[in-house]
Amino acid sequence: MKRLLPHETEQRFLVFAATGTDLIFNRGVELPGFASFPLVEDPKTQPIIVDQMRDLMKTAAGANLGCIIDTLTWMANRDRAAPLGYDAVRLEAINRKAVALMCDLREEANRDDVLVALCIGPSRDAYAKLEPMTVNAARAYHAIQIGSVANAGVDLVNAYTFNQVEEAAGAVLAAEDSGIPIAVSFVVETDGCLDNGTELGDAIDQVDALTNGAAAYFMVNCAHPDHFKDVLTGHPRLKGIVVNASRCSHAELDNSTVLDEGDPEELGEQVARLVSDFPVISVVGGCCGCDLRHMRKMATGIAA
Repeated sequence: MKRLLPHETEQRFLVFAATGTDLIFNRGVELPGFASFPLVEDPKTQPIIVDQMRDLMKTAAGANLGCIIDTLTWMANRDRAAPLGYDAVRLEAINRKAVALMCDLREEANRDDVLVALCIGPSRDAYAKLEPMTVNAARAYHAIQIGSVANAGVDLVNAYTFNQVEEAAGAVLAAEDSGIPIAVSFVVETDGCLDNGTELGDAIDQVDALTNGAAAYFMVNCAHPDHFKDVLTGHPRLKGIVVNASRCSHAELDNSTVLDEGDPEELGEQVARLVSDFPVISVVGGCCGCDLRHMRKMATGIAA
């Protein structure tokens, strides 16, 4: 069944990319190395992640919004999974299992506006001071994870927290090679720019130039609205904002031992205002520090 994606319909969608912080701080689940994908094969924790996404789908349906449910595979790539003991065979199996779990939930919802996205992240920590990958190297690298689920039923790929244009372009081409639409989500600093100073709109244009516009659309994630609201221009390719609850910088968040949950009501109002100001935005959601309280406020604000 071909479901319409956010860039193909006037429907707006909710997405929840805060599974990690929600699991650790709100649900008492330990994440080794901040990786959530091992939970998929643990019978004790699998029901918890299912409940997360059920709650999200109910929230979206209650506000007459579509819903994108991400697989818990942001770190399920070669470099970031190896320290946890996952080889190539085991990685492929867990990526497919994660997809199957979310596909079952999509069928349970029985709505044509519930989408399953393979969640991928950069090959290394977004703030590691390493040389950027070339486009071709990134294409080959991300082809492994994306290709492993090409026939598993995902509707799209959500590529979160990318901050290098070249790696983002390689991921786009890898998804195109596998015939799966992809949305690239850049992570920005408190000034609204990528870590290397590239402006958000320029990063989008550069990826499009390197890939002949092959991405379905772009997003920004893992930043508070205050960090990027002043750099939004209504870029026609920027269709999603997936926001942090906290106004802290990434360095401050990395060194924090407590959860900064911000103000759910204020955050919901800010997101709703941005959607009103920039109608091209059709995907909204919560990232680090958010939970279902924040998602409900966002959904209510957008619906209103």
